Amino acid sequence: MDLELLRKERAKWLSWKNIKPYQDAIKALPDFDDIKVSIGDTIQVDIANLSKEKLNQIQDCAMLMLPWRKGPFGINELFIDAEWKSYMKYNLLEPHFNLTDKIVGDIGCNNGYYLFRMMAQNPKKLIGFDPSAIYYSQFMFIDKFVKSDIVYELLGVEHVEFYEHKFDVLFCLGVLYHRSDPVAMLKSLYKGLNKGGELILDTFMIDGEDEVCLTPKDRYSKIPNIYFIPTVNALKNWCYRAGFDEVEVLAIKKTELEEQRKTIWVNTQSLEDFIDPDDESKTVEGYPAPKRVYIKAKK
Repeated sequence: MDLELLRKERAKWLSWKNIKPYQDAIKALPDFDDIKVSIGDTIQVDIANLSKEKLNQIQDCAMLMLPWRKGPFGINELFIDAEWKSYMKYNLLEPHFNLTDKIVGDIGCNNGYYLFRMMAQNPKKLIGFDPSAIYYSQFMFIDKFVKSDIVYELLGVEHVEFYEHKFDVLFCLGVLYHRSDPVAMLKSLYKGLNKGGELILDTFMIDGEDEVCLTPKDRYSKIPNIYFIPTVNALKNWCYRAGFDEVEVLAIKKTELEEQRKTIWVNTQSLEDFIDPDDESKTVEGYPAPKRVYIKAKK
């Protein structure tokens, strides 16, 4: 697979009529030198001597790129309160991995929130994969201030096994249920890892000991591209079929309104719109309400 040709083709996405305004707004931002970056639950940027006019320009640029799914981010007193309090997931997972001097990839990295958080562990290299020009633009906006060494690829999970090098750790959070062939996806991730490498993954799940999965007829939580929602045992079997030697369940957690909710930074529906208003244990379609399983799989 010619990834370089693919990169050139996808770079053209940034000139699409719906994306170009984002790119133009980012390029119009001034360069700032006196910047302090704090990596914590909020990715916080503090710019010295920032005028109200410049802050308004930064805010207008950020608001242009709605919706902000992952976060939060802060730039001086501007607070980008994203749909997801992504620190809740990251803090749950962080005790289970060590990224120091590792080559790390984040598949479906969105705007790079998790990648920015990972910088605190001093990995050797950080690479994000996401074929979304909108999320890439959000990343470029934040990185305008953070000035990281993160590499953001407009590529998908299907390209990981063909990448120029292998990874020590791969993250794949909230992607598996979007794929119509989950075992094939897991095989691609497996092939992208070095021997002894680790995959940190989360996906929707259903309760039960049987090795089965839910296959929504049309939509799940109003999301059209949800294909398979497994039991934990079924997910383990998928991993074993993909080649992984060990699968460890790190956590099981119901998605709560505290973690995912609508804010002024989200111009679409959110979790509260996806749950049956008369029975919070069910989605609006009558399926079990969203619950996630977090696993570590080793090659």
